[in-house]
Amino acid sequence: MTDLIARHHDAPVDPDLIAALRARGLEGRREDDTDPAQVDGWLQAVFRGFLDAEPTALQRETSFARGGYRRKVGVHDPQAPQPEVPVATFASWVADLTLPGGAVLPACAISAVTVAPTHRRRGLLRSMMGGELRTAAALGVPIAALTVSESGIYGRFGFGAAAPATSWRIDVRRAGWIGPVAPGRVDFVSRERARELVAELHERVRHGSAGEIRLSDDHADRKTRTRPDAEKAGELRAVQYRSPAGEVDGVVVYSTQENHDDFAASTLRVAALIAATDEAYAGLWRYLLSMDLIGTVHASELSVDEPLWWMIADQRAARITLRDHHYLRILDVPAVLAARRYDRADRIVLDLEDPLGFTTGRYVLEADADGAGAVTAGAGADGDLTVRLGVTELSAIVLGGVSPVTLARAGRVHTDDPERVARLFAWPTAPRLSYWY
Repeated sequence: MTDLIARHHDAPVDPDLIAALRARGLEGRREDDTDPAQVDGWLQAVFRGFLDAEPTALQRETSFARGGYRRKVGVHDPQAPQPEVPVATFASWVADLTLPGGAVLPACAISAVTVAPTHRRRGLLRSMMGGELRTAAALGVPIAALTVSESGIYGRFGFGAAAPATSWRIDVRRAGWIGPVAPGRVDFVSRERARELVAELHERVRHGSAGEIRLSDDHADRKTRTRPDAEKAGELRAVQYRSPAGEVDGVVVYSTQENHDDFAASTLRVAALIAATDEAYAGLWRYLLSMDLIGTVHASELSVDEPLWWMIADQRAARITLRDHHYLRILDVPAVLAARRYDRADRIVLDLEDPLGFTTGRYVLEADADGAGAVTAGAGADGDLTVRLGVTELSAIVLGGVSPVTLARAGRVHTDDPERVARLFAWPTAPRLSYWY
Protein backbone atom coordinates (compact mmCIF):
# COMPACT_ATOMS: atom_id res chain seq x y z
CA MET A 1 0.00 0.00 0.00
CA THR A 2 2.79 2.45 0.88
CA ASP A 3 4.37 1.83 -2.52
CA LEU A 4 1.04 2.45 -4.28
CA ILE A 5 0.56 5.70 -2.36
CA ALA A 6 3.98 6.94 -3.49
CA ARG A 7 3.57 5.79 -7.09
CA HIS A 8 0.20 7.48 -7.36
CA HIS A 9 1.48 10.71 -5.85
CA ASP A 10 4.50 10.86 -8.15
CA ALA A 11 2.92 9.57 -11.38
CA PRO A 12 3.22 11.87 -14.39
CA VAL A 13 0.12 13.64 -15.61
CA ASP A 14 -1.85 11.58 -18.13
CA PRO A 15 -0.53 12.32 -21.65
CA ASP A 16 -4.03 12.49 -23.14
CA LEU A 17 -4.92 15.13 -20.55
CA ILE A 18 -1.78 17.10 -21.43
CA ALA A 19 -2.63 16.92 -25.16
CA ALA A 20 -6.26 17.97 -24.60
CA LEU A 21 -5.13 21.01 -22.61
CA ARG A 22 -2.50 22.00 -25.16
CA ALA A 23 -5.17 22.00 -27.85
CA ARG A 24 -6.90 24.70 -25.82
CA GLY A 25 -3.70 26.71 -25.32
CA LEU A 26 -3.38 25.55 -21.70
CA GLU A 27 -0.75 23.67 -19.74
CA GLY A 28 -1.24 20.91 -17.19
CA ARG A 29 1.25 19.83 -14.57
CA ARG A 30 1.63 18.09 -11.23
CA GLU A 31 2.58 20.84 -8.80
CA ASP A 32 5.92 20.25 -7.11
CA ASP A 33 5.41 19.79 -3.35
CA THR A 34 8.98 20.95 -2.74
CA ASP A 35 8.45 24.27 -4.55
CA PRO A 36 6.72 26.87 -2.33
CA ALA A 37 5.86 29.05 -5.32
CA GLN A 38 4.00 26.25 -7.13
CA VAL A 39 2.15 25.16 -3.99
CA ASP A 40 1.26 28.76 -3.19
CA GLY A 41 -0.19 29.42 -6.65
CA TRP A 42 -2.19 26.20 -6.51
CA LEU A 43 -3.50 27.06 -3.02
CA GLN A 44 -4.59 30.52 -4.17
CA ALA A 45 -6.65 28.91 -6.93
CA VAL A 46 -8.29 26.47 -4.50
CA PHE A 47 -9.21 29.23 -2.04
CA ARG A 48 -10.65 31.28 -4.89
CA GLY A 49 -12.59 28.31 -6.21
CA PHE A 50 -14.29 27.72 -2.87
CA LEU A 51 -15.09 31.42 -2.41
CA ASP A 52 -12.62 31.89 0.44
CA ALA A 53 -10.50 34.97 1.10
CA GLU A 54 -6.93 34.95 -0.13
CA PRO A 55 -4.81 32.58 1.99
CA THR A 56 -2.83 34.25 4.74
CA ALA A 57 0.89 33.80 5.12
CA LEU A 58 0.26 31.31 7.94
CA GLN A 59 -2.22 29.33 5.85
CA ARG A 60 0.26 29.17 2.98
CA GLU A 61 3.06 28.06 5.27
CA THR A 62 0.86 25.42 6.92
CA SER A 63 -0.43 24.05 3.64
CA PHE A 64 3.08 23.78 2.26
CA ALA A 65 4.27 21.95 5.38
CA ARG A 66 1.31 19.58 5.76
CA GLY A 67 -0.23 19.09 2.32
CA GLY A 68 2.50 17.03 0.72
CA TYR A 69 0.49 13.80 0.92
CA ARG A 70 -1.89 15.11 -1.75
CA ARG A 71 -1.17 14.81 -5.46
CA LYS A 72 -1.87 18.30 -6.82
CA VAL A 73 -2.63 18.89 -10.49
CA GLY A 74 -3.02 22.39 -11.89
CA VAL A 75 -4.13 23.70 -15.27
CA HIS A 76 -2.33 26.93 -16.19
CA ASP A 77 -3.14 29.57 -18.78
CA PRO A 78 0.13 31.11 -20.09
CA GLN A 79 -1.83 34.10 -21.42
CA ALA A 80 -3.39 34.97 -18.06
CA PRO A 81 -2.09 37.96 -16.06
CA GLN A 82 -1.20 35.50 -13.27
CA PRO A 83 0.03 32.41 -15.13
CA GLU A 84 1.45 30.97 -11.90
CA VAL A 85 -2.10 30.64 -10.47
CA PRO A 86 -3.92 27.67 -12.03
CA VAL A 87 -7.29 28.15 -13.70
CA ALA A 88 -8.29 24.64 -12.60
CA THR A 89 -7.17 22.41 -9.74
CA PHE A 90 -7.43 18.76 -8.72
CA ALA A 91 -6.11 16.95 -5.65
CA SER A 92 -6.07 13.25 -4.82
CA TRP A 93 -4.37 10.66 -2.65
CA VAL A 94 -4.66 6.93 -2.04
CA ALA A 95 -6.41 5.92 1.19
CA ASP A 96 -8.04 2.77 2.54
CA LEU A 97 -11.80 2.47 1.95
CA THR A 98 -13.82 0.06 4.10
CA LEU A 99 -16.29 -2.23 2.32
CA PRO A 100 -19.13 -4.33 3.80
CA GLY A 101 -17.55 -7.11 5.81
CA GLY A 102 -14.54 -5.07 6.92
CA ALA A 103 -12.25 -5.53 3.93
CA VAL A 104 -10.35 -2.44 2.84
CA LEU A 105 -9.35 -1.40 -0.66
CA PRO A 106 -7.09 1.40 -1.83
CA ALA A 107 -9.25 4.26 -3.09
CA CYS A 108 -8.32 7.37 -5.00
CA ALA A 109 -9.72 10.07 -2.70
CA ILE A 110 -10.43 13.24 -4.66
CA SER A 111 -10.63 16.78 -3.32
CA ALA A 112 -10.01 20.46 -4.16
CA VAL A 113 -11.60 20.24 -7.62
CA THR A 114 -12.06 23.76 -9.00
CA VAL A 115 -12.42 25.54 -12.33
CA ALA A 116 -12.06 29.32 -12.45
CA PRO A 117 -15.24 31.13 -13.57
CA THR A 118 -13.14 32.74 -16.31
CA HIS A 119 -12.51 29.31 -17.84
CA ARG A 120 -15.86 27.55 -17.50
CA ARG A 121 -17.53 25.69 -20.37
CA ARG A 122 -14.22 24.57 -21.83
CA GLY A 123 -14.34 20.95 -20.72
CA LEU A 124 -11.59 21.37 -18.12
CA LEU A 125 -13.35 19.36 -15.43
CA ARG A 126 -14.07 16.49 -17.82
CA SER A 127 -10.47 16.48 -19.03
CA MET A 128 -8.99 16.56 -15.53
CA MET A 129 -11.35 13.93 -14.15
CA GLY A 130 -10.81 11.58 -17.08
CA GLY A 131 -7.04 11.98 -16.98
CA GLU A 132 -6.69 11.50 -13.23
CA LEU A 133 -9.03 8.50 -13.20
CA ARG A 134 -6.99 6.94 -16.02
CA THR A 135 -3.84 7.48 -13.97
CA ALA A 136 -5.40 5.82 -10.90
CA ALA A 137 -6.78 2.89 -12.90
CA ALA A 138 -3.46 2.29 -14.68
CA LEU A 139 -1.74 2.06 -11.30
CA GLY A 140 -4.24 -0.52 -10.07
CA VAL A 141 -6.38 1.67 -7.81
CA PRO A 142 -9.77 -0.10 -8.04
CA ILE A 143 -12.12 2.66 -6.91
CA ALA A 144 -12.32 6.45 -6.61
CA ALA A 145 -14.14 8.43 -3.93
CA LEU A 146 -15.08 12.01 -3.11
CA THR A 147 -17.29 14.30 -1.08
CA VAL A 148 -18.86 17.11 -3.05
CA SER A 149 -19.90 20.74 -2.76
CA GLU A 150 -22.21 20.45 -5.79
CA SER A 151 -24.03 17.14 -6.01
CA GLY A 152 -25.19 17.40 -9.62
CA ILE A 153 -21.74 17.32 -11.20
CA TYR A 154 -20.20 13.90 -10.71
CA GLY A 155 -22.80 11.40 -11.89
CA ARG A 156 -21.74 12.02 -15.48
CA PHE A 157 -18.30 10.67 -14.57
CA GLY A 158 -19.70 7.46 -13.07
CA PHE A 159 -19.80 8.49 -9.40
CA GLY A 160 -22.75 7.29 -7.34
CA ALA A 161 -23.98 8.54 -3.96
CA ALA A 162 -23.04 5.50 -1.87
CA ALA A 163 -23.13 6.69 1.76
CA PRO A 164 -25.62 9.43 2.66
CA ALA A 165 -25.30 11.43 5.86
CA THR A 166 -27.68 13.08 8.29
CA SER A 167 -27.52 16.36 10.15
CA TRP A 168 -29.32 16.60 13.49
CA ARG A 169 -30.78 19.59 15.33
CA ILE A 170 -31.90 18.42 18.77
CA ASP A 171 -34.15 20.36 21.13
CA VAL A 172 -32.48 19.37 24.38
CA ARG A 173 -35.33 20.42 26.69
CA ARG A 174 -37.74 18.26 24.78
CA ALA A 175 -35.55 15.27 23.98
CA GLY A 176 -35.23 13.48 27.33
CA TRP A 177 -32.79 10.63 27.84
CA ILE A 178 -34.10 7.06 27.96
CA GLY A 179 -30.93 5.39 26.72
CA PRO A 180 -28.60 3.34 28.90
CA VAL A 181 -26.48 4.94 31.60
CA ALA A 182 -22.93 4.05 30.62
CA PRO A 183 -20.78 2.61 33.42
CA GLY A 184 -17.62 4.52 32.57
CA ARG A 185 -16.63 8.11 33.25
CA VAL A 186 -16.47 11.27 31.14
CA ASP A 187 -13.60 13.71 31.62
CA PHE A 188 -12.32 16.85 29.93
CA VAL A 189 -9.11 16.54 27.92
CA SER A 190 -6.98 19.07 26.06
CA ARG A 191 -7.43 19.63 22.34
CA GLU A 192 -3.98 18.15 21.81
CA ARG A 193 -5.02 14.97 23.62
CA ALA A 194 -8.32 14.99 21.70
CA ARG A 195 -6.32 15.15 18.47
CA GLU A 196 -4.51 11.94 19.46
CA LEU A 197 -7.76 10.25 20.44
CA VAL A 198 -9.58 11.25 17.24
CA ALA A 199 -6.85 9.61 15.18
CA GLU A 200 -6.57 6.51 17.39
CA LEU A 201 -10.30 5.90 17.74
CA HIS A 202 -11.12 6.51 14.09
CA GLU A 203 -8.51 3.91 13.22
CA ARG A 204 -10.24 1.49 15.62
CA VAL A 205 -13.74 2.01 14.28
CA ARG A 206 -13.25 2.52 10.54
CA HIS A 207 -12.84 -1.18 9.75
CA GLY A 208 -16.33 -1.86 11.10
CA SER A 209 -18.05 0.91 9.15
CA ALA A 210 -18.48 0.53 5.39
CA GLY A 211 -17.84 3.82 3.63
CA GLU A 212 -15.18 5.17 5.98
CA ILE A 213 -11.76 6.01 4.61
CA ARG A 214 -8.59 6.32 6.63
CA LEU A 215 -8.36 9.67 8.41
CA SER A 216 -5.32 11.63 7.33
CA ASP A 217 -3.24 13.52 9.88
CA ASP A 218 -4.34 16.76 8.27
CA HIS A 219 -8.04 15.93 8.66
CA ALA A 220 -7.52 14.94 12.30
CA ASP A 221 -5.91 18.34 12.83
CA ARG A 222 -8.83 20.06 11.15
CA LYS A 223 -11.36 18.22 13.33
CA THR A 224 -9.61 19.41 16.50
CA ARG A 225 -8.29 22.76 15.20
CA THR A 226 -4.74 21.79 16.04
CA ARG A 227 -3.34 23.09 12.76
CA PRO A 228 -1.20 26.19 13.29
CA ASP A 229 -3.56 28.19 11.04
CA ALA A 230 -6.78 27.09 12.77
CA GLU A 231 -9.21 29.91 13.50
CA LYS A 232 -10.88 30.27 16.92
CA ALA A 233 -9.21 27.09 18.13
CA GLY A 234 -9.90 28.01 21.75
CA GLU A 235 -13.65 27.66 21.21
CA LEU A 236 -13.36 23.88 21.11
CA ARG A 237 -13.83 21.70 24.16
CA ALA A 238 -13.21 17.95 24.31
CA VAL A 239 -14.14 15.11 26.64
CA GLN A 240 -13.21 11.46 26.59
CA TYR A 241 -15.12 8.37 27.72
CA ARG A 242 -13.14 5.86 29.75
CA SER A 243 -14.52 2.40 30.50
CA PRO A 244 -14.44 0.85 34.00
CA ALA A 245 -11.47 -1.20 32.77
CA GLY A 246 -9.56 2.02 32.09
CA GLU A 247 -9.76 1.93 28.28
CA VAL A 248 -10.49 5.22 26.50
CA ASP A 249 -13.24 4.19 24.09
CA GLY A 250 -14.67 7.51 22.97
CA VAL A 251 -14.08 11.20 22.43
CA VAL A 252 -16.25 14.16 21.51
CA VAL A 253 -15.05 17.58 20.38
CA TYR A 254 -17.53 20.44 20.41
CA SER A 255 -18.03 24.20 20.65
CA THR A 256 -20.73 26.26 22.32
CA GLN A 257 -22.37 29.55 21.42
CA GLU A 258 -23.99 31.58 24.16
CA ASN A 259 -27.51 32.89 23.71
CA HIS A 260 -27.43 36.40 25.20
CA ASP A 261 -31.22 36.68 25.23
CA ASP A 262 -31.71 33.39 27.08
CA PHE A 263 -28.57 31.93 28.61
CA ALA A 264 -30.29 28.57 29.12
CA ALA A 265 -30.95 28.32 25.37
CA SER A 266 -27.36 28.29 24.17
CA THR A 267 -26.18 26.12 21.26
CA LEU A 268 -23.68 23.27 21.14
CA ARG A 269 -22.11 22.09 17.89
CA VAL A 270 -20.42 18.72 17.64
CA ALA A 271 -17.20 18.80 15.63
CA ALA A 272 -16.40 15.10 16.06
CA LEU A 273 -17.82 12.23 18.06
CA ILE A 274 -16.08 8.88 17.78
CA ALA A 275 -17.11 5.90 19.92
CA ALA A 276 -15.53 2.48 19.73
CA THR A 277 -18.15 0.83 21.97
CA ASP A 278 -21.88 1.12 22.55
CA GLU A 279 -21.20 2.25 26.12
CA ALA A 280 -18.94 5.07 24.94
CA TYR A 281 -21.57 6.15 22.38
CA ALA A 282 -24.28 6.29 25.06
CA GLY A 283 -22.03 7.98 27.58
CA LEU A 284 -20.94 10.77 25.25
CA TRP A 285 -24.40 11.51 23.86
CA ARG A 286 -25.93 11.53 27.36
CA TYR A 287 -23.26 14.01 28.40
CA LEU A 288 -24.06 16.32 25.45
CA LEU A 289 -27.81 16.20 26.06
CA SER A 290 -27.45 16.81 29.80
CA MET A 291 -25.29 19.95 29.81
CA ASP A 292 -26.50 23.01 31.68
CA LEU A 293 -27.44 26.09 29.61
CA ILE A 294 -27.63 24.14 26.34
CA GLY A 295 -30.94 24.35 24.51
CA THR A 296 -29.94 23.01 21.08
CA VAL A 297 -27.38 20.47 19.90
CA HIS A 298 -26.26 20.37 16.27
CA ALA A 299 -24.37 17.42 14.78
CA SER A 300 -23.62 16.43 11.19
CA GLU A 301 -22.04 13.62 9.16
CA LEU A 302 -24.05 11.10 11.16
CA SER A 303 -25.39 7.78 9.91
CA VAL A 304 -28.90 7.34 8.52
CA ASP A 305 -29.46 4.74 11.25
CA GLU A 306 -28.16 6.33 14.45
CA PRO A 307 -28.91 4.50 17.73
CA LEU A 308 -29.44 7.96 19.24
CA TRP A 309 -32.89 7.99 17.62
CA TRP A 310 -33.90 5.27 20.11
CA MET A 311 -32.17 6.85 23.11
CA ILE A 312 -34.29 9.99 23.38
CA ALA A 313 -37.80 10.01 24.85
CA ASP A 314 -39.29 12.35 22.25
CA GLN A 315 -38.04 11.53 18.77
CA ARG A 316 -39.70 14.68 17.42
CA ALA A 317 -37.17 16.68 19.43
CA ALA A 318 -34.68 15.80 16.69
CA ARG A 319 -34.96 17.51 13.33
CA ILE A 320 -33.00 15.33 10.93
CA THR A 321 -31.87 16.35 7.45
CA LEU A 322 -30.70 13.74 4.95
CA ARG A 323 -28.25 14.55 2.18
CA ASP A 324 -25.88 12.84 -0.22
CA HIS A 325 -22.35 12.68 1.17
CA HIS A 326 -19.81 10.03 0.10
CA TYR A 327 -19.62 9.28 -3.62
CA LEU A 328 -17.84 6.24 -5.06
CA ARG A 329 -16.73 5.38 -8.58
CA ILE A 330 -15.71 1.81 -9.41
CA LEU A 331 -12.70 1.48 -11.72
CA ASP A 332 -12.14 -2.29 -11.40
CA VAL A 333 -15.35 -4.30 -11.03
CA PRO A 334 -13.80 -7.72 -10.18
CA ALA A 335 -11.49 -6.23 -7.54
CA VAL A 336 -14.22 -4.27 -5.77
CA LEU A 337 -17.04 -6.81 -5.83
CA ALA A 338 -14.75 -9.69 -4.84
CA ALA A 339 -13.45 -7.72 -1.85
CA ARG A 340 -16.77 -7.06 -0.12
CA ARG A 341 -18.79 -9.73 1.71
CA TYR A 342 -22.32 -10.92 1.00
CA ASP A 343 -25.07 -12.20 3.29
CA ARG A 344 -26.33 -14.92 0.95
CA ALA A 345 -25.24 -17.21 -1.86
CA ASP A 346 -26.31 -16.25 -5.37
CA ARG A 347 -25.13 -15.76 -8.92
CA ILE A 348 -26.07 -12.88 -11.21
CA VAL A 349 -24.82 -11.26 -14.40
CA LEU A 350 -24.10 -7.53 -14.44
CA ASP A 351 -24.45 -5.85 -17.84
CA LEU A 352 -22.58 -2.64 -17.16
CA GLU A 353 -22.33 0.69 -19.00
CA ASP A 354 -19.63 3.23 -18.21
CA PRO A 355 -19.60 6.78 -19.64
CA LEU A 356 -15.79 6.82 -19.50
CA GLY A 357 -15.32 3.23 -20.67
CA PHE A 358 -13.38 1.86 -17.69
CA THR A 359 -15.83 -0.88 -16.75
CA THR A 360 -18.20 -1.33 -19.70
CA GLY A 361 -18.94 -5.03 -20.21
CA ARG A 362 -20.59 -8.08 -18.67
CA TYR A 363 -19.55 -9.62 -15.39
CA VAL A 364 -20.65 -12.73 -13.52
CA LEU A 365 -20.86 -12.17 -9.75
CA GLU A 366 -21.05 -15.32 -7.67
CA ALA A 367 -21.29 -15.26 -3.88
CA ASP A 368 -20.93 -18.45 -1.86
CA ALA A 369 -22.61 -19.49 1.39
CA ASP A 370 -19.71 -18.12 3.43
CA GLY A 371 -20.20 -14.63 1.99
CA ALA A 372 -17.17 -14.63 -0.32
CA GLY A 373 -17.64 -13.19 -3.80
CA ALA A 374 -15.92 -13.94 -7.09
CA VAL A 375 -16.24 -12.02 -10.34
CA THR A 376 -15.39 -13.09 -13.87
CA ALA A 377 -15.86 -11.28 -17.13
CA GLY A 378 -18.39 -12.87 -19.46
CA ALA A 379 -22.03 -13.33 -20.33
CA GLY A 380 -22.80 -16.04 -17.79
CA ALA A 381 -24.88 -19.17 -18.35
CA ASP A 382 -28.44 -19.71 -19.53
CA GLY A 383 -30.86 -18.98 -16.73
CA ASP A 384 -28.62 -16.49 -14.90
CA LEU A 385 -30.40 -13.36 -13.75
CA THR A 386 -29.14 -10.37 -15.75
CA VAL A 387 -28.99 -6.88 -14.29
CA ARG A 388 -28.53 -3.94 -16.66
CA LEU A 389 -27.19 -0.81 -14.98
CA GLY A 390 -24.58 1.91 -15.18
CA VAL A 391 -21.39 2.13 -13.19
CA THR A 392 -22.97 5.04 -11.29
CA GLU A 393 -25.72 2.74 -10.01
CA LEU A 394 -23.33 -0.12 -9.23
CA SER A 395 -21.09 2.30 -7.32
CA ALA A 396 -24.12 3.51 -5.36
CA ILE A 397 -25.22 0.03 -4.24
CA VAL A 398 -21.80 -1.46 -3.50
CA LEU A 399 -21.90 -0.39 0.18
CA GLY A 400 -25.52 -1.44 0.67
CA GLY A 401 -26.63 2.15 1.17
CA VAL A 402 -29.42 2.10 -1.44
CA SER A 403 -31.57 -0.82 -2.51
CA PRO A 404 -31.50 -1.98 -6.13
CA VAL A 405 -35.30 -2.19 -5.78
CA THR A 406 -35.40 1.56 -5.24
CA LEU A 407 -33.16 2.16 -8.25
CA ALA A 408 -35.24 -0.22 -10.37
CA ARG A 409 -38.40 1.69 -9.48
CA ALA A 410 -36.56 4.90 -10.41
CA GLY A 411 -35.69 3.46 -13.83
CA ARG A 412 -31.98 3.30 -13.01
CA VAL A 413 -31.60 -0.51 -12.78
CA HIS A 414 -33.23 -3.00 -15.14
CA THR A 415 -33.78 -6.64 -14.17
CA ASP A 416 -36.58 -9.19 -13.90
CA ASP A 417 -36.05 -9.68 -10.16
CA PRO A 418 -34.79 -6.55 -8.38
CA GLU A 419 -35.68 -8.01 -4.96
CA ARG A 420 -33.21 -10.82 -5.52
CA VAL A 421 -30.48 -8.35 -6.43
CA ALA A 422 -31.34 -6.27 -3.36
CA ARG A 423 -31.01 -9.28 -1.07
CA LEU A 424 -27.58 -10.02 -2.50
CA PHE A 425 -26.22 -6.49 -2.00
CA ALA A 426 -27.96 -5.80 1.31
CA TRP A 427 -25.85 -5.27 4.44
CA PRO A 428 -27.06 -5.19 8.07
CA THR A 429 -25.50 -1.81 8.94
CA ALA A 430 -25.83 1.45 7.07
CA PRO A 431 -22.68 2.82 5.41
CA ARG A 432 -21.19 6.01 6.78
CA LEU A 433 -18.40 8.50 6.28
CA SER A 434 -17.91 10.61 9.42
CA TYR A 435 -16.12 13.60 7.87
CA TRP A 436 -15.65 15.71 4.74
CA TYR A 437 -12.44 15.66 2.74
